[in-house]
Amino acid sequence: MPDLDGKPGADAPGEQPRQETDAERRRRRAQFLRELNEAKALRDRVQPRRARAARMRQAMRMRTFRW
Repeated sequence: MPDLDGKPGADAPGEQPRQETDAERRRRRAQFLRELNEAKALRDRVQPRRARAARMRQAMRMRTFRW
């Protein structure tokens, strides 16, 4: 059920979403990338064999890449 309490973040049907500034978008993107890298690092620590296999596949892709 949609939130109809009139808060600025609530999007009513037919209402245009507010335009975000470049700074807000960059800040959200930077936060997302930090969390993504943190999650990848955690996964690598928890599953070292799978992480090693992924590194090997990436290295093979880089060796076989043609400019």
